[in-house]
Amino acid sequence: MVSKPTIALLGGGQLGRMFLENALRYDIPVHVLDPDPNAPCAALATRFAVGDLSDARTVVEFATGADVVGIEIEHVSVDALVELKRLGKTVVPDPEVLRTIKDKGLQKEFYREHGIPSAPFALLDTKDEVITHLERLAPAFLKARSGGYDGKGVMAIRGPKDLDKAFEGPYLLEQGVDIEMELALLVLRSWSGEQLVYDPVEMVFDPRFNLVDHLRAPARISAELASKARELAERVASAFAAPGLYAVELFLSRSGELWVNETAPRAHNSGHHTIEACASSQFDQLLRSYMKWPLGDATLKTPAAMINLVGEDGEGAPRALGLQELLGHHGTFVHLYGKARTRTGRKMGHVTVTAPDHAGLDAGIALTRACCKVVPA
Repeated sequence: MVSKPTIALLGGGQLGRMFLENALRYDIPVHVLDPDPNAPCAALATRFAVGDLSDARTVVEFATGADVVGIEIEHVSVDALVELKRLGKTVVPDPEVLRTIKDKGLQKEFYREHGIPSAPFALLDTKDEVITHLERLAPAFLKARSGGYDGKGVMAIRGPKDLDKAFEGPYLLEQGVDIEMELALLVLRSWSGEQLVYDPVEMVFDPRFNLVDHLRAPARISAELASKARELAERVASAFAAPGLYAVELFLSRSGELWVNETAPRAHNSGHHTIEACASSQFDQLLRSYMKWPLGDATLKTPAAMINLVGEDGEGAPRALGLQELLGHHGTFVHLYGKARTRTGRKMGHVTVTAPDHAGLDAGIALTRACCKVVPA
């Protein structure tokens, strides 16, 4: 009997949980490493281990018995992935791709070197250096070069006084773009270099937490602009030239220009709607990449919206409100992430709404916002 390939997944959060839900359909063993013993993946993984994702020895020891190594979050040891690749493991994303992407400064330099349009920027170490570049770039955004996640490590900055609230460097200082809309596209690149891209989605951000409030697919843009967005996203994946899943975030300026904001080499919040709205979800595509299977069908079967459910009203064991009313709405799908604790602004789940048109999506988004929330029990 031929043994099944085993996947070692680094990170056990909600992205890993949704990946596991898909992998279970194929009966593929998935081992998960995460520092939190109560991580969302803990109850679903074939094997779950607690450990530091940034510690190279821990990661190598955990994944040595696996055939494939994947990530759920960028904040993992690249040195460990290099060693695992040397040992003959299939590693997705490629360690050098991750090395570039996890440092926002290196990522921006990569775009510049490859002629990919992105906002003007400066890489700086100190707040004094930031002040000297503000006149040229303000209004701007100050970003931590590494470690930021879900809106953390990013702040708007208009003048020196704003630096009193700033985190420590090193910094990426990026000129603000006069944004008409924020878009995101998922690109799959196969081991043979074939690429396919999902329809652009339109993202609306929650200013309280600087993370996505909701998205809709397809984005409400012209066919010509959608084609240009696809081409730009595919250019990004082609430049990285390694197999895997790339979530490419774009700015559409008020003057009609498209700029790359940033790229994630993994499953992404902007692709959750694909579970219900596409023949092959982003998690199914990621599994296909790990297993070197043919790419799936990325066709959007129906317009869809995804609404993030974030914690409200403090910290504690989570309780979801409004599910009965919400589930009475046709074409509504609830995903709760199984996190043991909720806190204000933490992603606790999402709702996907499918409808024949954008008016139907508007109704589903409004209903979700009116009746559904996650609060401490």
